[in-house]
Amino acid sequence: MIAIIDFGSQYTQLIARRVRECGVYSEIFSCFIEKLDMKNLEGIILSGGPGSVYETDTRKFRHFFEYRVPVLGICYGMQLTAQIFGGKVQHTKCREYGPAEIFIKRNKLFDGLPEKFEVWMSHGDSVVRLPEGARIIASTETTPIAGFQLNNFYSVQFHPEVRHTQFGTKIIKNFLFKICSARKTWSMQRFIEDKIKEIKDTIGDKKAICAISGGIDSTVAGVLTSRAIGRNFVGIFVDNGLLRYNEREEVEKNLKNRMNLIVVDARKRFLEKLKGVKDPEQKRKIIGNEFIRIFEEEARRIKNIEFLIQGTLYPDVIESGRGIGPSAVIKSHHNVGGLPEKMHLKIIEPLRMLFKDEVREIAKRLKMPESFIQRKPFPGPGLAVRIVGEISEERLETLRQADRILQEEARKLKNYKDIWQIFAVLLPLGTVGVMGDKRTYESVCAIRAVYSEDGMTADWVRLPDWFLRRVSKRITNEVKGVNRVVYDITSKPPATIEWE
Repeated sequence: MIAIIDFGSQYTQLIARRVRECGVYSEIFSCFIEKLDMKNLEGIILSGGPGSVYETDTRKFRHFFEYRVPVLGICYGMQLTAQIFGGKVQHTKCREYGPAEIFIKRNKLFDGLPEKFEVWMSHGDSVVRLPEGARIIASTETTPIAGFQLNNFYSVQFHPEVRHTQFGTKIIKNFLFKICSARKTWSMQRFIEDKIKEIKDTIGDKKAICAISGGIDSTVAGVLTSRAIGRNFVGIFVDNGLLRYNEREEVEKNLKNRMNLIVVDARKRFLEKLKGVKDPEQKRKIIGNEFIRIFEEEARRIKNIEFLIQGTLYPDVIESGRGIGPSAVIKSHHNVGGLPEKMHLKIIEPLRMLFKDEVREIAKRLKMPESFIQRKPFPGPGLAVRIVGEISEERLETLRQADRILQEEARKLKNYKDIWQIFAVLLPLGTVGVMGDKRTYESVCAIRAVYSEDGMTADWVRLPDWFLRRVSKRITNEVKGVNRVVYDITSKPPATIEWE
């Protein structure tokens, strides 16, 4: 295992992903952890971070250099290494943010790389004096010490984990295999086999339930558990009336032969609760509370349940503040809000150490349909937060049809797999139009498409003109009640990915 020590960097998850992409298992630990398990430790990577090492008592981090394994310090991690071993770090006027050309000197970390290439910088502090015995291995025009080596400790001021750095993966591979002699033991097939056995050993002959949303996370968690304990697993899928076009039918078709599935028709129940509600937070609370009540009712009918399966992923764990460094908690994590406390169930999270792309790989190995694997993320409250304003059956149907057309056309795009999210939003606006020589006053439909790696930040997709023209034409021609289509070109931040 390679231990990633998180000092609060926005890129920490990327480091773990890149290491796993190389076939080596990695795990993220808080910088405040007092001791690492040496059993399988092959190397340590120190992440970047927003702080300044000269404002911190760095002695509490010295133990990361005492495990007799190689250490790679990135950005803040490099400055920390310098500070701990007697170098000097200070704020300089020559800050670097974004691309920079780096010049390297021969060493194991840069083996096989050209003498200069482009990297991604993000720092205001710099190492201005090396620790005794260290040597410079990289520099830029404005940062003389952009990398150094001290015995088995390697440090770089730039970020090899981001795609903007040329040869970033090669640098990480050099650290893993040429410096750490790491073993390639990480594979999805091995994970599947080990996880099924682990679930089987944990649950035994008891019963387990899982709320199946129709999304990839809960579905894959459910299928793995079903393979482990068979009929003792029950998946509960609630049709709340806020689903995408044909979603209930697709879920039933995909899962009827893969797990013991109960489908609850609660469309009328949810719509009655949402009648007249416009505030997005109130919508979320109503939907969440109603879902809990339904789930509890079904669980009582099944009886003798001891375990709750959740599709928690590693980003959920990190964002909720469990096992991360000094960065802020991004969101409180709860897959099924309040259920474990109320129902006294033991939680099993089969996917909690995985990233989204790794879950997609498992879905492929479980022979899930490609159309399901490539489905875009869907918010828990469903179409309720893609209809700005009040919910009604009529508005839901309008949005479903518009989104159906958008998805049909989007699947024809060459870069469809690269798009993180693409969906339609129905706005509470009436606009004047003209159809068949008659004046119309109908709704506006917005299209949202973004690129993202983890959903934390996102950039809007430059969709081709022909695509936008075709989608607009089809929606205004085929969807009753829409006479205008607009395209959202806002990144996150300042906007969020969803509109509500």
